[in-house]
Amino acid sequence: MWAGFAAFVLVAIAIDLLVMEKQGAHRVSAREAAIWSLVWFSLAFVFVGWLWWYLDGSQGREVANTVSMQFVTGYLVEKSLSVDNIFVFLMIFSYFAVPQEHQKRALIIGIIGAIVLRAVLILLGAWLLATFHWVLYVFGAFLVFTGVKMWIAAGQEQTDLEMNPVLRFMRRHIKVTAKFDGERLTTVVDGVRHFTPLFLVLVLIGTTDVIFAVDSIPAIFAITSDPFIVMTANIFAILGLRALYFLLADLAGRFHLLAYGLALVLVFIGTKMLLLDVYKLPVGIALGVTAGIITTSIVASVVTSRRQLQRQPGA
Repeated sequence: MWAGFAAFVLVAIAIDLLVMEKQGAHRVSAREAAIWSLVWFSLAFVFVGWLWWYLDGSQGREVANTVSMQFVTGYLVEKSLSVDNIFVFLMIFSYFAVPQEHQKRALIIGIIGAIVLRAVLILLGAWLLATFHWVLYVFGAFLVFTGVKMWIAAGQEQTDLEMNPVLRFMRRHIKVTAKFDGERLTTVVDGVRHFTPLFLVLVLIGTTDVIFAVDSIPAIFAITSDPFIVMTANIFAILGLRALYFLLADLAGRFHLLAYGLALVLVFIGTKMLLLDVYKLPVGIALGVTAGIITTSIVASVVTSRRQLQRQPGA
């Protein structure tokens, strides 16, 4: 199963890269993004359907139902938390004024790096949980803390990217051009090799994913300690991140309440992890609560956005 999933991921990335090279630099339309989002979403549920069928035949219906719900819950949590990545990606692209036809390549390279990074962190997390049971409480407390922090920060203005320590370090220690050179990461100016702004974008996307991975990976370990389910749910969510970005980028402002919903999800999952040895919440209830919080925050965002537009003069 591990080998089969690894082969699937490699083939999926290879196809993505081949399609990108064939298309060249181009602006991703909402229709294209919607189709790819549907493809990745469908593949995730084809996978869980196959997983259920395999487990039903080898380990019984109860195990198949439990593991399948763990995957769906983990996938939903990771997919929802990845929306926060999209808001940050949008801020990075806007700050550097990255042409839309070059954003696709930056995201694909960033996603490949994210898959490698998360695979390492998930295996490390699985080893820690298997070796030190008390790490569960550390993860749980961290999730509750992160959720409270996210709730407080939700109503505040976005952080000024100019003060980002990684960006400031790169600008002090490497030569960077002022303009893009197509999709190149380096270029030669007056005989001297320089990095392009696209290289800075890729580094910031990578470091952003490190930060978000620290939040999201403990969250899925609160749902299941099975490293295979944690890995597959996480990577399926990441594989669809690029298409989801282009689908939601123009609508990001309308989901202004989603951050509060994600904060509640983190607090809920963290509390569930802290109480694991006292009361084990059924996976079905965890899935229902998580889906309910996220759905409510999205619907509330859309409704309040429409009311604000209607109240504007001339609306």
